[in-house]
Amino acid sequence: MGIRLSIVVPCYNEEAVLPETARRLRLLLDRIYASGLITGDSAVYFVDDGSRDATWTTITTLNGQDPRLRGIKLSRNQGHQAALLAGLLTVEGDAVVSIDADLQDDISVIEAMVKEHVAGAEVVYGVRDSRATDTAFKRRTALLYYQLMRRFGVELVHNHADFRLLSRRAVEALRQYGEVNIFLRGIIPMIGYRAATVKYDRAERFAGVSKYPLRKMLAFALEGVTSLSVVPLRIITLLGFLVSMFSFFMIIFVLYGTLVVKAVIPGWASSVVPIYFLGGIQLLAIGILGEYIGKIYLESKARPRFFIESTL
Repeated sequence: MGIRLSIVVPCYNEEAVLPETARRLRLLLDRIYASGLITGDSAVYFVDDGSRDATWTTITTLNGQDPRLRGIKLSRNQGHQAALLAGLLTVEGDAVVSIDADLQDDISVIEAMVKEHVAGAEVVYGVRDSRATDTAFKRRTALLYYQLMRRFGVELVHNHADFRLLSRRAVEALRQYGEVNIFLRGIIPMIGYRAATVKYDRAERFAGVSKYPLRKMLAFALEGVTSLSVVPLRIITLLGFLVSMFSFFMIIFVLYGTLVVKAVIPGWASSVVPIYFLGGIQLLAIGILGEYIGKIYLESKARPRFFIESTL
């Protein structure tokens, strides 16, 4: 017997690409069903993350054409990770695949993911074999980010975004993570169940525009660091120690220049240099502390991460 598969597709202003995405996913379900890997009640769930265009209208139309194409509408825009989580924790099925709507991830490898799951994997990661479609800047910064996160002690799957398969057991384990600040790419590896990977080549976006400009990418990267690692706080402690040592040597330098060489402008080194240096360090430290305190503030409120307005 095959497994019941659910495919979760978070959507935000994706009316231009949804018809093609639905067509390809429908054909994929037909093909995998014919192979006997999945059951006939397997379905695709489009999660509308408070879109401002005709995304929900398009989803409703698609559902009328094929009942396997279903919809979950959030009450407002909650962000990609919250929309993805809403789908994962709401849909039924023996296994759940998450994939973006823009068709950059190779839909065809979902069949390989299902085969890995049937062979015993609880989590199957879709890993980019090539980033040729990315700009040189994006490739370099992505590599730097993965290296930085590894040094911070965060376990990430290299070149993996949010294209993955989770077994029902893994989804129920994910349900136990109750934090408001969600970074699924770091949380999923923490579950620890048997994992496998499938590789694919990332394509260009089929239609529409990217919902992750540089500003959002930087915010998402910061979210990952501060949600999963306390290393930046320890760096502050190290900076404090280094500044103390620097200040000690600075005092010796000033005394030497004033009393021995007599070449230091009176009052300049002892006031201007420490003010600028310590001021910069203090602002940096306050900023890092503020980021963590802000997260504590949000977590302490324990607000709901999403509300579902309607389903199809």
